Amino acid sequence: MKRFLIAILATLSVVALKAAQPLLSGNPSLKNEVKHSISRGADWLVKNQQPGGFWSAQDTPALTALALTALLSDPATSPEEKKAVDKGFAYLRSHVKEDGSIYAKKELVNYNTALSLQAFAALNDPKDKEIIKKARSYLIGTQVDMGEKGKLDNVYDGGVGYGSKYEHSDMANTLTALEALHQSRKLVSDTGAKEPELDFAAAISFLQNCQHLPSHNKQTWVSTDEANKGGFIYHPSESKAGETNTADGRVALRAYGSISYAGMLSYIYSGLSKDDARVTAVLEWLQKNYTLSENPGMGEQGLYYYYHTMAKALHVGGVDKLDIGKDKVDWRQNLALRMFDLQKQDGSWQNNNGRWFEKDPVLVTAYGVLTLSYVGAAL
Repeated sequence: MKRFLIAILATLSVVALKAAQPLLSGNPSLKNEVKHSISRGADWLVKNQQPGGFWSAQDTPALTALALTALLSDPATSPEEKKAVDKGFAYLRSHVKEDGSIYAKKELVNYNTALSLQAFAALNDPKDKEIIKKARSYLIGTQVDMGEKGKLDNVYDGGVGYGSKYEHSDMANTLTALEALHQSRKLVSDTGAKEPELDFAAAISFLQNCQHLPSHNKQTWVSTDEANKGGFIYHPSESKAGETNTADGRVALRAYGSISYAGMLSYIYSGLSKDDARVTAVLEWLQKNYTLSENPGMGEQGLYYYYHTMAKALHVGGVDKLDIGKDKVDWRQNLALRMFDLQKQDGSWQNNNGRWFEKDPVLVTAYGVLTLSYVGAAL
């Protein structure tokens, strides 16, 4: 279940997407195809909602939150979608706890809370303001501080983990929390009261402890070789892509695609500019390893999470073209065409590889809809 919810991390800022819809003007034909593909995926999600208002797993609000966020990104909302959204949010509200957390079973609480918060932020219903405020406070309170309080004396300090501030942090959880806090911040800023906030300096410290960049990360596994420099790993002592030997005989943890896009986006949400050396380094790694045929370093594993995080990071980062050497790649057009090819006749998407539960068509169809929403936001 932990790996399952790792794969869910990264629901998108639908508020920003809806604001960007008027920009759909540069390529009318592709724009229309994107909108049609989104609507087909949304229709499939509506048809596959369970009677209780949830999707896929009744004890996992995060999945329902992801599906709801996908539906809210569809610019052509049908009456059936509206009913499905209402039922889905009624289900989410039934799992809100007094301390601000949102879950069904008391496990992986941060995952469920962060993804649910993103869905509530996307809906932006005034009656949910208290839910949003309390969920934000809960997530902020889970920021990891494993050593002496207030000191960055542990490589895991500043990140977010599975659900306790004393469990180690990881990149996927940290991104999900950062994104939820980013998307919901403006919804509580008009209260006049001083709201709690994450320690972003600490968050940045954790993020750079997961990046292959010797100028900012002094751990022994950090590599300067072309295969890794600038890229990210899952947490400071593990890469889901495994290990490799360096030329000087050390063991390096291999960088990989999806988590490197997560690193780029996390830096942006933490306030680093696109000209910061840490941001430019990860973008350089991503450009050198650009492909749509696989999740670099992972093959088909986590492929749709890779597409989803790619679209989100490049859109939020304001990257229109990727420089891959001699050519500049129009990633939006290429990714749109790839998603069209992979979409099934019934409107769903599904990975052939089951790692991180990407054989679940609910999970992957939500990824597909959200990926195309970001692709279409600037066409």
